[in-house]
Amino acid sequence: MPWKGVGDPYKIWLSEVILQQTRVEQGLAYYNRFIEKYPSVTALANAKDETVFKLWEGLGYYSRCRNLLITARFIAFELGGKFPSTYDELLALKGVGPYSAAAIASFAYNLPYAVVDGNVFRVIARYFGIDEPTDNADGKKLFTALANLLIDKKEPGKYNQTIMDFGATVCKPALPLCASCILNNTCAAFKAGTVHQLPVKLKAIQRKNRWMYYFIFTHQQLTAINKRTNKDIWQDLHEFYLVESPTMLNWNNGNIQNWLSDQLGIHQSTIVKLSPIRKQQLTHQQISGQFIHIHLPEISASLQGLTWVKSQQMKKIAFPRFITAYFEEGNT
Repeated sequence: MPWKGVGDPYKIWLSEVILQQTRVEQGLAYYNRFIEKYPSVTALANAKDETVFKLWEGLGYYSRCRNLLITARFIAFELGGKFPSTYDELLALKGVGPYSAAAIASFAYNLPYAVVDGNVFRVIARYFGIDEPTDNADGKKLFTALANLLIDKKEPGKYNQTIMDFGATVCKPALPLCASCILNNTCAAFKAGTVHQLPVKLKAIQRKNRWMYYFIFTHQQLTAINKRTNKDIWQDLHEFYLVESPTMLNWNNGNIQNWLSDQLGIHQSTIVKLSPIRKQQLTHQQISGQFIHIHLPEISASLQGLTWVKSQQMKKIAFPRFITAYFEEGNT
């Protein structure tokens, strides 16, 4: 992205305003047009409202555009065209929140303020095994405080960009590259087999349609299970290794093998069975998903954090109905 690696606070600020509620793919074209037409904050401040609004057309949330003009004119006419250079001063600007203030402070002025976006939430939640929701006030406060403790004080801008990129390319939401991740030896979620349960989001828990894919790992006479501890459906019941997705995933033998290798570092396994899609209607949610039976010649390091139980023990363990109904139909 053209705003990455630049030290110009105007360009960083402009990108932050445009991307607040806009996908990067869409925002990039708008950013380039704004920079071409208004290469400095003073040029933007001197522009006519109607001209700027026309350039903004299609991005929606026009309050962002109004705040953009108010702030540009404040900087140009009240501050002599010089951008504020402290976090508190940046935060006081119209339309600039904690995230944008931290981004400008660290990327433009190398100040030690953590930029906590969805990628950073995810990396921290998984690495430390934190199941506090990231989308409530307490969770945001907790993760922001921890992110600021972790930041590299000497090179905060480079650190912020690195952890954001790491979350976007390695510690991805649905199919993270755990097997090749340089942090997998010390990652709490990887060790516990809870990568796909973190980070916890209240909005996801409350989602009406959820896709749950259960990997039933067996080794000799043992089966891997896990206990649901989050404040979600089926709390305190047991389940198999879960991959939850906001949308349907199309599993087949090829991508299952690739996923086992990339995600869990499992290079030898036998795909015993891939069930048809199953559904269960709860009071406020519909659960859809599949069961994927995998037999392992050995237990990989990535699965040693799960509980491995013998077949006869399984009958004494409490599972949600979505799972018990599947086995009552004679699936083994």
